[in-house]
Amino acid sequence: MRIISYNVNGIRAAIKKDFIGWLKTKPADVICLQETKATQGDVDVKALEELGFHHYWYSAQKKGYSGVAVFTKIKPDKVEYGTGNKLSDDEGRIIQLDFGDVRLINAYFPSGTSGDLRQTFKYAWLDEFHIYLNKLRKKIPKLILCGDYNIAHTEIDIHDPKGNKKSSGFLPEEREWMTKFLENDWIDTFREFHKEPHRYSWWSQRFPTVRAQNKGWRIDYITVTAPLKKNLKDAEIFPDIKHSDHCPIYLDIKI
Repeated sequence: MRIISYNVNGIRAAIKKDFIGWLKTKPADVICLQETKATQGDVDVKALEELGFHHYWYSAQKKGYSGVAVFTKIKPDKVEYGTGNKLSDDEGRIIQLDFGDVRLINAYFPSGTSGDLRQTFKYAWLDEFHIYLNKLRKKIPKLILCGDYNIAHTEIDIHDPKGNKKSSGFLPEEREWMTKFLENDWIDTFREFHKEPHRYSWWSQRFPTVRAQNKGWRIDYITVTAPLKKNLKDAEIFPDIKHSDHCPIYLDIKI
């Protein structure tokens, strides 16, 4: 199974930048999108269906905000919307698909950049989600968790670690959460194949030149639980795909 995770920062805006044309190049079997900022009814889904995709949407109650979707050429056995956390579910942050004994979770983690209130919400969300995942693993040991985590984990994952040590997304508490998460038998699939620096998945739009200069952050991840480690085949980041301020990340895994 070839998986793409991609924060499109608005699916309608991405479509105007030839997102559908990119899908025609067959980049993956399963495309997990975050921050769709749309409902299914806002998009001409015929183009997706003509390409052979089944599509599943979980949108925020607030129009034009958040939301996740999965376009997949492999029909899932089951789809679950949300986790039962009302605050998170109202924002359309998590959709889950079962393929045999493997569960794929597409998640859009909260950002804390807008202020203290959202940063507090982010910390609470992270803790609750970790508890949820631990319970889920007892029933379904093989999990794939992809999405925009909104956390750059280590100094190698950000272009200016010293200058951003007080920035949301690179705060000590967020990084510590990520450390504990990975130490709990989750595998950062990209780092299994790539140890090199300067590999990023997001670049600020406030400064138009930073993407060309590759002054970015790696905040998008595809992680898997330990039972799937032996199934990993390849992982990559595609910075040259430009429908968004993020770029697609990729995992090839045998399931």
